Amino acid sequence: MPQRYFMKLAFRGEPFHGWQRQPGAVSVQQVIEESLARITRQDAVAVTGAGRTDAGVNASMMVAHFDLPQAIADTGTLVRALNSLCGRDIAVSDIVAVHSDAHARFDAIARTYHYYAVGEKDPFVYPLTWRAPATLDYDAMNQAAAMLLETEDFTSFAKLHSDARTNLCNVTRAEWIPTPGGRGMTFVITANRFLRNMVRAVVGTLVEVGRGKLTIEGFGQVINDRDRCSAGTSMPPQALFLADVKYPYALWPEDQLP
Repeated sequence: MPQRYFMKLAFRGEPFHGWQRQPGAVSVQQVIEESLARITRQDAVAVTGAGRTDAGVNASMMVAHFDLPQAIADTGTLVRALNSLCGRDIAVSDIVAVHSDAHARFDAIARTYHYYAVGEKDPFVYPLTWRAPATLDYDAMNQAAAMLLETEDFTSFAKLHSDARTNLCNVTRAEWIPTPGGRGMTFVITANRFLRNMVRAVVGTLVEVGRGKLTIEGFGQVINDRDRCSAGTSMPPQALFLADVKYPYALWPEDQLP
């Protein structure tokens, strides 16, 4: 009898052309699917992720599901085998058996992204951060970000000509906070769903507020315009991380924390 599994993993986005498999480019999904097929000696194993990160975007916590023809006795062995095949830029941390109807994408009720900004030149963190001007007004950026909690239509921050059926999202958190360790600031945003390029466009527009090029009221007008041309530029992808995915049921021990 087929068994469905959920997988927890992390990856560095720079070597890949996003999560989703596509012709002529290496994706995270492709590498995992090919590795699973090789380990399980199947022609193909389909893997479905909780989201579709863009090219260059990282994930410190991604969830995906896949099916095997029958249950396996030791998921730890499968984790180790995957890590030996997937390369240094993908790390699988756990695999758990779930109900056959569980779905990594459609069952997810919240996703959280982090965007990391640093104010000082640092040769050890620059590949995964954005070098921010020291004069950014984070108080003004947070006042503008608070408007996102009252916003439903995110057309102004959506990639043009995407295949999304709706641009409606429910954002429950959006704020800049000090990065642990004192290295710069982190933009944290949580929502039930995200549009392609949405977070990078939101951050780019907030940065215009922080630079004084756009007022807080102007940020609200950008939202109301529902026009991507009104918003700021998309930020570089290397500083963006998918940081968490939540489900209405517990998958791992930490999910049970309050």
